[in-house]
Amino acid sequence: MGSIVDVVVVGSGIAGLSLALKVAKGGASVMLITKKTQAESNTNYAQGGIACVMAPVDAFASHIEDTLRAGDGLCDLAVVSAIIEEGPGRVQELAEMGVSFSQEKSGSWDLGQEGGHTHRRILHVKDMTGRAIEEALLNAIAAHPNITLREHVLAIDLITASKLARRQKQAAAKDNVVGLYALRVHTGKVETITASAVVLATGGSGQAYLYTTNPDIATGDGVAMAARAGVPVRGMEFVQFHPTALYTLTGERFLISEAVRGEGAILRNTAGAAFMEAYHPQGDLAPRDTVARAIDSEMKESGSPHVWLDLTHKPEAFIRERFPTIWQACERHGINPAKDYIPVVPAAHYQCGGVETNIDAETALPGLYACGEVASTGLHGGNRLASNSLLEAVVVAHRGAASILNYLNHVKPVKASTPLWVDGEAQDSDERVVLSHNWEELRRVMWNYVGIVRTQKRLERAKTRLAMLQQEINDYYWNFKVEPELIELRNLILVSSLIVEAALARKESCGLHYIV
Repeated sequence: MGSIVDVVVVGSGIAGLSLALKVAKGGASVMLITKKTQAESNTNYAQGGIACVMAPVDAFASHIEDTLRAGDGLCDLAVVSAIIEEGPGRVQELAEMGVSFSQEKSGSWDLGQEGGHTHRRILHVKDMTGRAIEEALLNAIAAHPNITLREHVLAIDLITASKLARRQKQAAAKDNVVGLYALRVHTGKVETITASAVVLATGGSGQAYLYTTNPDIATGDGVAMAARAGVPVRGMEFVQFHPTALYTLTGERFLISEAVRGEGAILRNTAGAAFMEAYHPQGDLAPRDTVARAIDSEMKESGSPHVWLDLTHKPEAFIRERFPTIWQACERHGINPAKDYIPVVPAAHYQCGGVETNIDAETALPGLYACGEVASTGLHGGNRLASNSLLEAVVVAHRGAASILNYLNHVKPVKASTPLWVDGEAQDSDERVVLSHNWEELRRVMWNYVGIVRTQKRLERAKTRLAMLQQEINDYYWNFKVEPELIELRNLILVSSLIVEAALARKESCGLHYIV
């Protein structure tokens, strides 16, 4: 089984959808694959919004400064400046596409404020911004004849010219991507998708941790595929823990947007005392890494499994109108945010590192592009500034589309399918319990040893155990037919190992990497 297209895009979040649409508008044939349904992505759960300079009292220089400060000296200034300055144009495109960003009664944008920002610059659609953007993009995708969108198709590995040359016992004159292998989830069949260009827009790796705000799909697929193909990754030690996930006895970690603190919510310890002023001059609106560590410290000191978020000084009508999704989530757990403190706890949230790219989404492997959370452009540095991720996605997708169209004009169109997947003597697995056990162990190892606060000894323990897990899953991979849980666990273990290796290499505390 095989397909031939100009471009295959892996992932259906804002990055993948935006880039696919613009490449298709340029005349290329595009196949967009997603391992779940088209609307399941980190974008869909993005509550806060998109950071962009849209008010006369704000300035590009201020947004740039806030981003650099949050990134702790590791951001690429040229990339930061370009993305921020190109933001308004991309936001205007979204508005023209039908994204109804919230407005004030005067008709001006209702701009929110979040941690690390010195101005109100967060455009939002109440507290469901990601969902609104994704719906608009999906509608445009569905209407475009050059795009084929396929659900329940899970990418396994990249196919490169060097890989094919090795199979034929030849030496490749130069390397480039020629497609990928993908699993049809419902049938268990592996197909070959041949393409001149491949775009990784697979999101992050939050499922490596025991507690995460990410959906089940966040299994580091793109980073793992790129790493196995020899493509450089960077910044993997910088895992952002969102400070305020809803604490529940069921283990659910629903995100309580930073915008709640932007509207005046106060963090309190279990004794009821506000504590953030003691940790940072910006108090409750300090950057996320500072807030997460402060909460971690307060929890350890008190022995409590959570702290409180206090929004009780706001009217119920305001909370219901501004944060309807959060209100409903709290209500499900018997919490009235207008009367009750909300129990919150940090949870793994965002992968600041990733596949190394430039601002045009280009990787070191010709024909391979990466965009969104899977990529490391140099914008985030050691710590992502709140709501900069959606901004980065739309700007880099715009630039990446132009780069891909230019690339397609200079390479010969793919006309022949690449070799089909061979199962060999692999059998259906009769030991699936290995997958569930190893996944559970992986999450606990990462949470306990590679979390908000790290030590050299804990990181070394994680490295040892991950090496054993990697060997077990590698043996499993080559002896049994592939299935979604195996592919995802294989990817997560590799990405977790990259996180640990990067953390061990960085001896000093910096940004999200805090070592004692």
